[in-house]
Formats: sequence, structure tokens, C-alpha cells
Amino acid sequence: MRVLVDGDRGYIGAVLVPYFQAAGHDVVGLDVGWYDGCDFGPPVSGYEQRTGDIRDVRPQDLEGFDAVVHLAAISNDPLGHLNPGSTYDVNAHGAVHMARTAKAAGVPRFLFSSSCSLYGAGGDGKVAEDGAFHPVTPYGESKVMAERGISPLADDTFSPSYLRNATAYGSSPRLRADIVVNNLTGTAFTRGEVRLQSDGSPWRPLVHVEDISRAFLAVLEAPRESVHDQAFNVGRDEDVVQIRTIAEQVSEITGAPVSFAPGAGPDTRDYQVDFAKIGEVLPTFEPRWTVPAGIHEIWEHANERGLIAADFEGERFVRLRRIEALAASGRLDLSTLRLHGEGAVTS
Repeated sequence: MRVLVDGDRGYIGAVLVPYFQAAGHDVVGLDVGWYDGCDFGPPVSGYEQRTGDIRDVRPQDLEGFDAVVHLAAISNDPLGHLNPGSTYDVNAHGAVHMARTAKAAGVPRFLFSSSCSLYGAGGDGKVAEDGAFHPVTPYGESKVMAERGISPLADDTFSPSYLRNATAYGSSPRLRADIVVNNLTGTAFTRGEVRLQSDGSPWRPLVHVEDISRAFLAVLEAPRESVHDQAFNVGRDEDVVQIRTIAEQVSEITGAPVSFAPGAGPDTRDYQVDFAKIGEVLPTFEPRWTVPAGIHEIWEHANERGLIAADFEGERFVRLRRIEALAASGRLDLSTLRLHGEGAVTS
């Protein structure tokens, strides 16, 4: 298929694009370029990369594609809190705009990168796809808004699917330091301690970034009737764990002791997720990564690439720090989350 992947130069996209190419698909990327230069190893290349804001995409930009994979978003809770209004503008209204534009362009399939964060304070039981939404952050709320805005567009010619990813982890050419497994492992490497920002009690579902890519590929290649207007929790039941369990695994593998940040307390983001549906509906989706294997991977790459604390804790790998740096340099308008001089999509 000919597939447009927006957000292709981000954490997930930099892993997903080569995975799709290896499966024989023709990929074109679209990214605003916020994280250009924030590389962890060689950047992904060898395909058409367009630059532009998803909010500016026109039907003519999407003509001739068989599918759109929508990854672009203000990614993670601290960034969402920085400017909730713009988070909704990009993550919710921008996502719905992309879906409407894809439909107008005659694109038959639309894969939306949602999040288990929309379950939020999920209670004690495991939440399946038909469970209630209890988002506790603007990021989680934006994913609820996007799904609810895209679903009414579904019809005989336009088929959206919603992949509710668990909390991602694992190495990527565009590494993120602000997600839990990566953060604890990277801090162990750069600071010699596994530093918890909460009391470790919250439950969190986890999934490797490569397994997220496998899930998107499985949905893309599935029969339309199996995935039409359907949501899928993306992850493994074995990897729904408490934060302190992750810390203990990192400590055991790296030898770094566990410590707690000053004022560390409970986290309101506390949910367990049921991943049965994706395996039943999409038997080709087979997650291959475990959390310990992901910890080893990050540790090995950190050693190979000379990871240092200044990079790991700064704008290169922490999304909030990068946005603050772009704003301080005058390149980004924080009120709109638009780069100055931004316009139409360009190659």
C-alpha cells in the first residue's frame, strides 16, 4: 500500500516507518519537525519526508494514498499541561481534521494512534475496549475527543481504526526520556540510580515501540471488516505492572539502587488494561518484547552511543524541554504551538 505516516520523525514513527518499509509498503512521511536533530543513533532516511503541520493539510496533499497512519500529537502529560488548549487543538481537532481531509481525498483507511491514557483512573479491574473513559490529564482527554470526533466519519468508503497504545518503551532513533521504562533505565545509566518520581504504587500497562509498530501493521493489513471503526488496546497482559516493579527490574539488570525523588507520592494515572481483543481479532499481531529485554536494549544502546545526563535530561530527549527551548529561541509560539513561518505542506 501507499501509506502516509504523519509524525514519522517522532519516537514511534522513527521505528514504525522502517518496519512498514520492510513489509513492502511505500511510505511517505509528514512531520512538523520539532524534534529534527534530536537523534539517538542514525536518523531514519531513504523515503519521502514532507514537512508541515497536520492542521494545515489539504485534500490534495492526501490524494493517491491507500491509508493514513496518524501518529502526530503533543505527546505526554507534562506537555499537555503546558498548554491544554493547544493540546486539544493538535491532538483532538487536528486528528479529526486529518481524518476528514483523508476522507475527502478518497483515502479508504485511517489508523489513529490513541492511548490507554484515556482510561485514566481505571479502578482495580482490567479495562477492555468497551470500558469507561476516566482521563485525568489533557493528553488523555484529547484522545477521547479525537476518537469521538473521528468515529462518526466511518462509512462504506472510509474506515478508521483506533490503536490505544499502552505506555511505550524501548530504543528509537528519536529516543524519549520522559516515559517510565526509558526514564528509569536512562537515569540508572547516567546517574547510577533508579529514581522514582512517584511512590511506585500505580499500575501501568507497557508495550515496546516495535510491538506498537507490529500492531499498526497488523491493522493496516487486516480485512476491513475486522477493524472497521474498531478500537484495540495495544500491549501484553503480562506487562501490566506497578511502577515499583519496573524499578526493581531496572535495578536488578543494571545494579543501580532504587531511590525516590523528593515529595514522591501516588500518581493519579493508575489503570490496568485488558489486551485480549487484539490477539483474538488480529492473530498476526504477536508482541515479541518483554520489559527486561527492553531495559537491556536501552542500556546497550546508551553504552554504544555514549549517553550522558545532560542530553538525557535536556531538550534532546525530553519533549517538554525541547518545546521550551524552541519557544525560548523564538521559533515556536507557545500560545498556538506553531513554528514561526509555518505554512503549507512541503517536500
